[in-house]
Amino acid sequence: MNKNSHTPRPRRVVDHATEAAEQLNAYCAVRPESPSAVRRPQLFFRSDLWIALLGPNVEDGIVGIGPTVAAALRAFDAQYLAGRCPPNETNSEALEQQPSSTVHLRRIPEC
Repeated sequence: MNKNSHTPRPRRVVDHATEAAEQLNAYCAVRPESPSAVRRPQLFFRSDLWIALLGPNVEDGIVGIGPTVAAALRAFDAQYLAGRCPPNETNSEALEQQPSSTVHLRRIPEC
């Protein structure tokens, strides 16, 4: 009991590892050919976000981030496939035809 004579409620302890494994298995069962099912990325929980990572770190690996395990795995699948698929010819031709713009930066004079 505290000063107000109220009994504090017990806090819910979440086992993120068990939760992640269960949700990963469920996601992969529905999508057995997805990159997530084939490659089985590591799952992390940071700052209320799920991170699916394949590789040594976020900078050098393939990563998907989302508010749920499924959202992180969908983002991972999209990133994985984007890196493996060659660019669409119509998209690359359209990019080549567009004029590029150059920005010239001026240095701020020192006082």
